[in-house]
Amino acid sequence: METFLESRTADAFAPRSTYLNTASTGLIPKAGVQAMQEAVAAAAAGAPTDMFADVEASRAAFARIAGVPARRVAAGASVAVYAGLIAASLPAGAEVVLAEGDFSSLVTPFHIRADLKLRTVPLDELAHAVRPGTALVAYSAVQSADGRIADVTAIGEAARTHGARTLVDVSQSAGWLPLDAGAADYTVSVGFKWLLCPRGVAFLTVPDDLGALTPVFAGWVAGERPWDSCYGPVEELAHSARRFDISPSLFSYAGARHSLDLVERIGVQAIRAHDVALADRFREGLAALGRSPVPAPGSAIVSVPELGRRQGELSAAGIEVSNRAGALRASFHLYDTEADVDRLLDALSR
Repeated sequence: METFLESRTADAFAPRSTYLNTASTGLIPKAGVQAMQEAVAAAAAGAPTDMFADVEASRAAFARIAGVPARRVAAGASVAVYAGLIAASLPAGAEVVLAEGDFSSLVTPFHIRADLKLRTVPLDELAHAVRPGTALVAYSAVQSADGRIADVTAIGEAARTHGARTLVDVSQSAGWLPLDAGAADYTVSVGFKWLLCPRGVAFLTVPDDLGALTPVFAGWVAGERPWDSCYGPVEELAHSARRFDISPSLFSYAGARHSLDLVERIGVQAIRAHDVALADRFREGLAALGRSPVPAPGSAIVSVPELGRRQGELSAAGIEVSNRAGALRASFHLYDTEADVDRLLDALSR
């Protein structure tokens, strides 16, 4: 029987496979694809649409999803750039605590700074690793490799106790796991996974005081009045997080506003219930097959050790999953169904 959520999304997407790979790339809704096509055609005809309005609509939509005012959201294209912005703003000798095996785009910018003191600990030890003198704790809310969910509340409390800031990468959670960006000093997220945006969309959230960040990547779009900031150094930076905007991939944002609108209309809580129910169905089926996934209760991502080698044959059979370090990673989102889960389990049983 078709669920309520499935009926809401039946006409929004056009997959040609059993697509269980959102942790790699989410599917773009038809409305977003059409908007990008129209924007490209208009630009090719010499009559471009106002895609900066699309950037502002996307910023506002992400702000609502993240639970913060739009003035606290910067729009760009890359988590690595925003992690690099935060790394560059730290003083020499600052201590940064990272999670073992976290995504490269988040952690590498801190390793590039040879004058920082880095400590890398297991994910479940992050809260206990914060100590007096720690400047920043940087980690992903949900781990890309295996779907484990961090204890965001405990880590945040430990950071506040010791006067440390927090940077939370929500790329693998925003769109299916409720987000309170105001509980962290900084959050970063790409848009092309669970938020269903085209590649080239990313967001940074900062505190009301802008988080003591130096806008080292500031260009004309970072000006309080961008169109008056095109020549010479920007004389007045934006008074909001827009001072951290990176010149946007406009065609991507033309599609992104429709993707974010869909996520908002359905609601993250409803998406979470759907996604996790499918992931739990997969976990139960794996148990019947004698397989044990990496423990990640409540996650929409399931990682099964030793089965990554089967990714190629599954893809050839029209079932898209990932191979991550030898493990099969399946990720379930709003366009997936129980039948999709059962098809994957049936294929794995053979």
